[in-house]
Amino acid sequence: MGRRLAVRVFLIFAMTAAAAQFAAPSHASEIKYIVDNIPVTSYDIARRQAFLRLQRRKGDASQAMIEQTLQAAEMNRLNITIPEQAVDDAYGRFASGNKMSTSQLDQALAQSGVTKGHFKEYIRVQMGWNQVLRARYRAETRMSEQDAVQRMLQQGGDKPTATEYMLQQVIFVVPSSQRSSLLGKRRREAEAMRLRFNGCDNTRQFAKGLIDVTVRDLGRVLEPALPPDWADAIKATRQGAATKVRDTERGVEFIGICSAREVSDDRVAQMVFSTEGQQDAKAEELSKKYVEELREKAVVVKR
Repeated sequence: MGRRLAVRVFLIFAMTAAAAQFAAPSHASEIKYIVDNIPVTSYDIARRQAFLRLQRRKGDASQAMIEQTLQAAEMNRLNITIPEQAVDDAYGRFASGNKMSTSQLDQALAQSGVTKGHFKEYIRVQMGWNQVLRARYRAETRMSEQDAVQRMLQQGGDKPTATEYMLQQVIFVVPSSQRSSLLGKRRREAEAMRLRFNGCDNTRQFAKGLIDVTVRDLGRVLEPALPPDWADAIKATRQGAATKVRDTERGVEFIGICSAREVSDDRVAQMVFSTEGQQDAKAEELSKKYVEELREKAVVVKR
């Protein structure tokens, strides 16, 4: 997605001592706008102005904050929440991607006038807005199986085939408050269980003596509908085996491949066409259209 949280917005992250010259002067915060009863303050706007400077982008900081406020409100309306741990993990990945420790990033953001809190809120809203856009995209591009097949025949093609997987998800739960102390131990436990995995029949038996382990049957999933963050690992794993373990916001997880078979039917045709064209340009266009709709409905009061 073009609006996905991408470090490309910070590609020229010129965080040297010179960044200090951009630090905003401290002054009392005032409410500058009220967006559907949500205040946007002069402090928020000053932080966003510093952020735009750091990105070396032109733009209206006030309008950027109004847009972010609308996006956050839409996330709340759709009950989309981003866990603090997910935001912290993204923050840490950004720091390491720019060859910095998190404390160095904290300091650089403070010097530039952006602040850690403002950047983390930006991360949270961008992550949530991506989920909003995915839901909207699915709704707008959904087509019936019959329509998909008719379109395919008009183009002179045969129905496509796809792999249908029967999947099982195993989650070694790690409470966010104990993540730093428990994650390594849970990784070892998950890896030991993964190595014993030889099909989905015995998974619950293996998990019986373990604490806080959840086994979920995901049912039949066609290849085009695989979760994007798991798709490559699932496709690279043979039937009867399990993917490598990976850390997630819930803890440590792996997915077992109960079965895999090639199928060709109308549903595959529908899904193939439903996943066409998910390029960044279309995502940007969808995001712009969505925000414009929110603006039209919103009550924005300038103070």
